[in-house]
Amino acid sequence: MTSGPPDDHGLARTLAVRAGERLLEVRAASPPSMPGDRLKSIGDAAAQEVLSIALRALAPDDAVLSEEAPDDHARLRSDRVWIIDPLDGTREFSERPRDDWAVHVALWERGHLVAGAVALPARGQVFSTGEVGALPGRPRSGPLRLAVSRSRPPALVTALAERLGAALVPMGSAGVKAMAVVEGTADAYVHAGGQYEWDSAAPVAVAQAYGLHCSRVDGSPLVYNSESPWMPDLVVCSPEVADELLNGLAALKIGG
Repeated sequence: MTSGPPDDHGLARTLAVRAGERLLEVRAASPPSMPGDRLKSIGDAAAQEVLSIALRALAPDDAVLSEEAPDDHARLRSDRVWIIDPLDGTREFSERPRDDWAVHVALWERGHLVAGAVALPARGQVFSTGEVGALPGRPRSGPLRLAVSRSRPPALVTALAERLGAALVPMGSAGVKAMAVVEGTADAYVHAGGQYEWDSAAPVAVAQAYGLHCSRVDGSPLVYNSESPWMPDLVVCSPEVADELLNGLAALKIGG
C-alpha cells in the first residue's frame, strides 16, 4: 500500500472491494461441512483485519467505528470517523451459495456522511459515492415494493404494506436492501427493528449520493457518530414515494 492523501470516495471503494475479496477467499477455502457459525466468525475476523490494517496505513489520523472492534469513544472528539461493517449479513454469508450479503465502508466528517461504498462481493457489484449514476426511475404501474428480510419481516413494515397496498420483496442484508432501492428493484427499505450505525452508514451515504430520501421513520434526520451507535429505525426510498411512506408510517404510529 502507498501512503499519501487518499481520495475518500476511492478509498472507501477500495477498502470495500478488498474486504469483499478476502471474504470470497474465506468462503472458497472453507469446507462445505464447516458449521455456519464458524464460517461467520472466520469471515468477520478476516474482513475486519483487512479493513483495520488498511485504515491504519492509509488514514492513520482518522477514528474508526466498527462492528467487529471495541468502541473507542475518542471518535467522539474526531473530525473524521470511518464507520464500517466488515460483513453485513453474516447469516447470508454462511448459507452458501447465497449472494445477498455486503461490506460497508463509510466516512463521517464533522456531522455528515461524506463518502461511502457498499460492496456485494458474491455479485461482483460495488456501489460508491464516487461513481454515481442516474437513478433508474420507474413509472408507478404496480404496487409499492418494500424490501424486507427473507426470514424476519418486521411487524411495522407488514402493517405498512397492508395500509399502502404494497408488496413485500424478501432479500438479505441491510446493504442489499438499500442497494435494491438504488438499483430500482425495490422502491423503499423501511427498518424499524433497531440497527447500529455500521448497518446503515455506508448504504445511506451511497443512497444520498444518488439522491434518495434517507431519514428516521418519523422523517427526522439520521445522525451518525453518536455516543451510542444504536439506531432505532431507518427509511431509504425514492423521493417520489417519500411523502406516501412517511404519512403511512405516521398514521400507523398514531393508531398504535
